Amino acid sequence: MTDSPPTVYRDRDFYAFVSARFLATVAMQVQSVAIGWQIYAITHSAFALGLVGLCQFGPMFLLTLPAGDVSDRFDQRRILSITQAMQSVCGGLFLLLTLAHPGSVWPYYAILILFGAARGFYGPASQSLLPFLVPPEKLPRSIALNSSVFTTAVIAGPALGGFLYSLGPIPTYSVCVAGFLGASSLIASLGGRRRPAHVDTGASRLERVAEGVRFVRHRPVVLGAISLDLFAVLLGGATALLPIYARDILHAGPIGLGVLRSGPAMGAALTAFTLARWPIQRNTGSVMFVAVAIFGVATVAFGVSRDFYVSLAALATLGASDMISVFVRSALIQYATPDDMRGRVSAVSSLFIGASNELGEFESGLTAAWFGTIPAVVVGGLGTLAVVAVWMWLFPPLRKVDRLTDVAAANLAA
Repeated sequence: MTDSPPTVYRDRDFYAFVSARFLATVAMQVQSVAIGWQIYAITHSAFALGLVGLCQFGPMFLLTLPAGDVSDRFDQRRILSITQAMQSVCGGLFLLLTLAHPGSVWPYYAILILFGAARGFYGPASQSLLPFLVPPEKLPRSIALNSSVFTTAVIAGPALGGFLYSLGPIPTYSVCVAGFLGASSLIASLGGRRRPAHVDTGASRLERVAEGVRFVRHRPVVLGAISLDLFAVLLGGATALLPIYARDILHAGPIGLGVLRSGPAMGAALTAFTLARWPIQRNTGSVMFVAVAIFGVATVAFGVSRDFYVSLAALATLGASDMISVFVRSALIQYATPDDMRGRVSAVSSLFIGASNELGEFESGLTAAWFGTIPAVVVGGLGTLAVVAVWMWLFPPLRKVDRLTDVAAANLAA
């Protein structure tokens, strides 16, 4: 079967896709600021903040791999649109719950579980869709531009969330509902290249999911890139503890919390726009390892800082280095994966990313409850540096990657 003609790619579809991601990300960041502040105000507990991540990770862990198979069998556009509509429902439930002034945080956790279930389907469909909207030769720059828009949203979202929360829960959660609904509508309007109709091979759903896992496991470049992100961010993630830093260590209030949450994205946005103009051309594997090492050093610097502006600078450096890692990892996965496997491979990637972010929040909250907030962040940053050293030894093919195109699926050993 021949490829679709070039006219199937429309600039309008790419811009609609990144606009939808911008709206959804802003809504998610605004919601995250509000929930973090509310839960810490009720409990004054680092462990309670950690449970925010665990409640989302649980359903994501259970659903992401099956969702990858669904994304390979059905239209990702429809899946994305439905999941973002579900996220809008969750925003509305948070609004109703806040207006009821609950004395317990458990109703918040229940809604977060539903939100995590929607994210379980969102990740594989979103990550696997971009190659169907742009031609292959434009993929690296499209990934960088998509990352630029995403990080801009991560900057704007927390700052907007801190400002809105100072006005009250009604404007805060209303923006969340509107953002998710707008994203759902844009995704539903997308065109782009379509996969050939799914051919039933007789394999069970479990066998199809296992095929995606085997694909990643047998390719050390892909497995190394994904797992490096998992363990580095799992240990080095400190964002779950930002409400404690803003309230008790830096004394910055909810607006300061919003600015701190925007800090990583400030550095990431500048880096992403730079990568869109000048993509990494050579020594990409080594560059990725250096970037993750800088991430660990910046985490330690943030952990020991007592000055708001030094902390903000450390967070910006952390975000800039993380964006380099995200760019390399995303490009490696897209180049190495054939069309009929994109959903399942993206599901494995989403599961690892979800583990590093949401499970990392739980790990940060748990270790902070055990050892204290500052020691937990510092030890996590040092752990990231240890992971870099170990992964350079475990995955030499990843360290030796020169050009991104070197890992094209046709050139990878099965």
